Amino acid sequence: MSTRFDLALPTDIRFGAGRVAQVPGILAGLHVRRALVVTGAATSRADGVRAALQAEGIDVETFAVPGEPTVELVREAVAAATASGRDGVLGYGGGSALDAAKAIAALTASGTDPLDHLEVVGQRRPLETRPLPCVAVPTTAGTGSEVTRNAVLSAGDVKASLRSPLMVPDAAVVDPDLLAGLPAATIAASGSDALSQLIEPYLSAEANPFTDALAREGIRRSARSLARAAAQGLADDAAARDDLAVASLFGGLCLANSGLGAVHGFAAVLGARYGAPHGEVCGALLPAAVATNLSALRAREPEHPALARMSEVAGLLAGSADARADDAAPWLQRLRSDLGVPGLATYGVDEGDIPTLVEQGRKASSMKGNPLVLQDDELAAILTASL
Repeated sequence: MSTRFDLALPTDIRFGAGRVAQVPGILAGLHVRRALVVTGAATSRADGVRAALQAEGIDVETFAVPGEPTVELVREAVAAATASGRDGVLGYGGGSALDAAKAIAALTASGTDPLDHLEVVGQRRPLETRPLPCVAVPTTAGTGSEVTRNAVLSAGDVKASLRSPLMVPDAAVVDPDLLAGLPAATIAASGSDALSQLIEPYLSAEANPFTDALAREGIRRSARSLARAAAQGLADDAAARDDLAVASLFGGLCLANSGLGAVHGFAAVLGARYGAPHGEVCGALLPAAVATNLSALRAREPEHPALARMSEVAGLLAGSADARADDAAPWLQRLRSDLGVPGLATYGVDEGDIPTLVEQGRKASSMKGNPLVLQDDELAAILTASL
């Protein structure tokens, strides 16, 4: 079969130490004069960029996202942005802040409600109005949200995506130096998310040559730096900051253009149902998901190209051409242990919940990218091994 794929990319990606200084000029170039700066709970982390915007003559209003964004929170932000005449949005923070920023930019421009467009729980209407200009600056290295076309919002006990090609930020500014002060737990959780967003697209049924190249490089960088960074910190390790920032950026590009798999299929359900942190859930699920997919492929689709890719993943993780497919899951399990990523039981998951979680996880959009359709007993095995 001939190769076919589509790509959705920001028009402007700027990577490198010190690049955050370019944000005011980028927003000014997008004709933004009244910016809404969307941050995480610690709004003081954005003091420097806010001051730089004001020095550029850009009026600033700040909106904090204290946790994972909800439909109600986005409605509140859209109302505030509309009332104060904001004409652009800067997302500055982790994945929650960036997802919220993208949703706010889209819905402020469209004048519609999140539930008009949300998948799963909403009407799934396509966005027809171009969002306000949006610039995304990640301050963690995990979600890759700065280069994706969706925003994950919580609606009650369900997480769902607001998704449109129009929602890809106009510019993504990735400055590894912004990672310098991250605590070990954040490095571990966000790094686990990034690694899963490289491995799952590489094994995905929708993998393509563009994302393959990014995934290979991202996996290699994550494997050599993540555990060291979590153990020693990033303040004095510029090489690790670069590696983790590249891995996160490439993971976002990969997931946006090749999909994900069982890890993220379950992570959405577990996050909504138990309030479990997304990155830690991904880290807990990844070893078992890789092992189960390997077993299922061998049993039911022994000619599937993902089997050869499993060996490549193992080699990239181990840094050895001699690694075999069976080596990948144990390597990931050792990484999970080194990072101190807890099991799902920490968040209240028990064996009695597994049938319901399997039913809900099977419906998740991310599950569609898994290299093959997993049976219920295989999905249950992933959860059981991850408790």
